[in-house]
Amino acid sequence: MQKKVITLLNIPLRIIDDDFNLLGEVDQYSSVQIGISWSDIGELELQINRYLQHADKLIKGNIVFPYNRLDQAYIIRHREIELDENGKQTENWRIKALSLKTFTSQRLIYPAPEKAHEEVTGDVETVMRHFVDTQMINPVDPNRVFPNLVLADNQNRGPEIEEKARYDPLNEKLKELSELHGLGWNIELDLQNKQFVFVINEGRNLVANQVGLPQAIFSTEFETIESLEYTESDLEYKNFAIVAGQGEGIYRKIVQIGEAVGKDRYEMFVDARDLTTNAGLVKRGNEKLAEHAQEVYLGGQILTTSRLIYDEDYSVGDMVTVRDKGWGVTMDTRITAAKVICEYGMRKVEVVFDNDKPTFISKMRREIDALKYELKK
Repeated sequence: MQKKVITLLNIPLRIIDDDFNLLGEVDQYSSVQIGISWSDIGELELQINRYLQHADKLIKGNIVFPYNRLDQAYIIRHREIELDENGKQTENWRIKALSLKTFTSQRLIYPAPEKAHEEVTGDVETVMRHFVDTQMINPVDPNRVFPNLVLADNQNRGPEIEEKARYDPLNEKLKELSELHGLGWNIELDLQNKQFVFVINEGRNLVANQVGLPQAIFSTEFETIESLEYTESDLEYKNFAIVAGQGEGIYRKIVQIGEAVGKDRYEMFVDARDLTTNAGLVKRGNEKLAEHAQEVYLGGQILTTSRLIYDEDYSVGDMVTVRDKGWGVTMDTRITAAKVICEYGMRKVEVVFDNDKPTFISKMRREIDALKYELKK
């Protein structure tokens, strides 16, 4: 197979202020790591000599983006002077910036006036847009309006769903809906109109068994991936839920979800006393079972020279095929995150397929989330 060779040059980073004015461009940095996430907030980390031209523009509140990639913009939230191994100050800034999606982390989901919850029914895209519109663009309280934020056109993608929220962080609700239904979301720059644009994205189907588009198969056999990490686990697996709604004792509303029997049945209890309808209880139970599904984690580092080039042949959000004959593993999976790293004159790409491995922090967040419904009643 013919290989494509990427140019080993630093990616130019443009800098603008929050009024969309171009302040400069840097490309002589020591290293940059550009993290992109399909459902969560990405992060950019930059190391640069503070005396280089335009390095003084890299201050909190300014926005950086790779050359003309208006869909990969990051707002600077942190900078520090690097220390060497002896604890002495160097001449380098370490800059940390978050993707513009972080704007949604500045808002909670307020219920509508005289309502216990903010409720909406519609396709997934409409529901996600509704939460952004009511909390950031057209909120009841004008002090909550986020300046220059607009919605892209609605394409009504995703199945019909019912959702409600009460003081949930907006970014967490969007992440939840994205992970459940496969649609991505982003906030992009519109420099011409001086706006931030909230968009919903749908990845391409590039798996091996489709014929409409060029296939993207990641395998050491095809020389499209340098290394592959694979983990499968049933340590937290559950497949049968007892979901308890409102009421007390024998009068409490109970719904059972699942069909497993015998030694293949793994039961869990879901406290959903904030819910009254069967549909709500079933939805909550399915969400909790999804959190405890059989876990398979894939991650890998892409070859610097490969027939598959990031952002040309595949991108974050695309469905691809991952194959390792030695392990007997073939999976169709979504690329949910990527990190582009430029340092020491080299460029490499790391990707995450489906979900990253759970950390202690992510497990703690799962337990905390289980308490939300009771605390916000």
